[in-house]
Amino acid sequence: MKDIKIQVNDLSLYYGEKKALKEITMQVPANKVTALIGPSGCGKSTFLRCINRMNDLIPSVSITGQMLVEGVDIYDKNVDVVNIRKKIGMVFQKSNPFPKSIYENVIYGSRINGITDKRELDEIVETSLRQAAIWDELKDRLGDSALGLSGGQQQRLCIARTLAVNPDIILMDEPASALDPISTSKIEELVHELKEKYTILIVTHNMQQAARVSDHTAFFYMGELIEMGKTNDIFTKPEKKQTEDYITGRFG
Repeated sequence: MKDIKIQVNDLSLYYGEKKALKEITMQVPANKVTALIGPSGCGKSTFLRCINRMNDLIPSVSITGQMLVEGVDIYDKNVDVVNIRKKIGMVFQKSNPFPKSIYENVIYGSRINGITDKRELDEIVETSLRQAAIWDELKDRLGDSALGLSGGQQQRLCIARTLAVNPDIILMDEPASALDPISTSKIEELVHELKEKYTILIVTHNMQQAARVSDHTAFFYMGELIEMGKTNDIFTKPEKKQTEDYITGRFG
């Protein structure tokens, strides 16, 4: 189906013997924001990292089941992991700019991909910073160190760096949890604008944020996907009592 970007079938993840994700089956729609919610340690960040195979870097991890991105099983042994990660950008909880200039931060991935033409790189920098809604703030400071920016600016710079390599999917692991309310609302506005072009999954502890930014919400608990649906339905008429208890603050 064209409007389904990611199809997950019976995906389980083990750390050694311990089963951290249990038979997850879900569909992630294209060009929408899907929020992953649930208490700490419920598996939402682990699940997010399955989508760009970041869990491969942990020696004890094994995965069963299927993760289809645009119909391709990304855990098939013939799949090129580097190509997968090119298509799937990641924004972390803590902004992680490189100790380089703002300009060099944005084009880091483009340089790795072999782009050397100065005009093309200039264009990538401007386009990416505009998309991350921070061009006007940074256009006269491109040679300055990225480490001199505020926390909110650093996070938007990291989003620009992710956009610069033209991904299809953007994964965000609590991208605003370390930010003040004004920076948080800028990130939320940005997420809203970006979904026209990208499919976005966002892990958040903040119920209000999930309600504000997402079209669909998936509730995880103890490694299981308890319920997934349109955000409005999940927050106003959840089907499962567990979901209702979590959303209304009875546990979590």
